[in-house]
Amino acid sequence: MTTTRDGGASARIADSIRSDILGGRLAPGARIRQEDVAARFGASRLPVREALRSLEADGLVTLVANTGAWVSRLTLEECVEIYRTRERIEPLLLRYALPHYPDDRIDRLSELAVRMEATHDIEEFLRLDREFHLTSYEDSGTSLLGDLVHRLWNATQHYRRAYTLSLDDHRRRIVHDEHHLLTTTLREADVEGAESVLEGHIRRTRLQLAQHPEVFEFTEQ
Repeated sequence: MTTTRDGGASARIADSIRSDILGGRLAPGARIRQEDVAARFGASRLPVREALRSLEADGLVTLVANTGAWVSRLTLEECVEIYRTRERIEPLLLRYALPHYPDDRIDRLSELAVRMEATHDIEEFLRLDREFHLTSYEDSGTSLLGDLVHRLWNATQHYRRAYTLSLDDHRRRIVHDEHHLLTTTLREADVEGAESVLEGHIRRTRLQLAQHPEVFEFTEQ
């Protein structure tokens, strides 16, 4: 392979593994064997290694020198720390982004909130929820916070799935109401109100997850 083809192969491999992790087909702690990945894609080890390094930078894979690669996993304490961090920085990112919204941004967020409420498919909900929040932070003008937030979202994808599955009808209603309320405060340019809604929204997920330590149990694979 030339360098260009290696780069293309690496990107394709990374995209496929990323999709498997975010889609729940590869669970936290699952081992990723380079030889298996190379065989699956008909590639050499070089693009596989590059793909795994890229996924490590995304917070999705943990590489251990001379040992191997695993899907990243969190302890309850680490997950709580990430959510506490998100409670602080995502409202700030939202504040930075709001003045730069294009005319159709809030309509798009409102549409996503409606679609989330209408679906009964967990994976579709998770995809729409991720799009909703990350779209709300676009145009913030700060690549540092934006990159960090993407990494934190990647690291907690599996645990958001567990959180969503744990919701009863009452808590599910609260989640949807908060999405609608957030779009309303943004439309009204109520930055303080939007920050408050978002902070509480993230905090509720943290508190709910803390009630389910079994989600963080791990069996070596």
